[in-house]
Amino acid sequence: MAMNVGSAEGEEEDQVTSAINTTPLVDVMLVLLIIFLITIPVVTQTVKLQLPKEYNQPTQTKPENIVIAVDKEGEIYWNTQRLADTTALFEKMKVVAVMQPQPEVHIRGDLDALYEGIGKVMVVCQRAGIAKVAFITEPPPRG
Repeated sequence: MAMNVGSAEGEEEDQVTSAINTTPLVDVMLVLLIIFLITIPVVTQTVKLQLPKEYNQPTQTKPENIVIAVDKEGEIYWNTQRLADTTALFEKMKVVAVMQPQPEVHIRGDLDALYEGIGKVMVVCQRAGIAKVAFITEPPPRG
């Protein structure tokens, strides 16, 4: 590597140099290489865990439980009655939230439903103060 430290006596000071100083570029590349070499083992390591197995708990159907369904278009149903929007759902939830004992809310979401529709129902349940929210799913295939 070459380095220009100044001109000798008698040479012109305003001489233009056309060489690109690549030393800073090489320094940056070496630093990035070291950073990647250090961080890659950290990213690939994982903590050894035993993940839970899936299971299906049979639903205990009680007459006071509320079933909210969300279809693939995002429409919300209170049992079988279609609701206009989340405001109407919130008004019904406020009435249910003060009951003693508080009924459970079971959410049934269509397989093709967007998460947004189910998320809105969950937010309404939280805002209304519902303590128990459950999701209704199909049992896993046996085999």
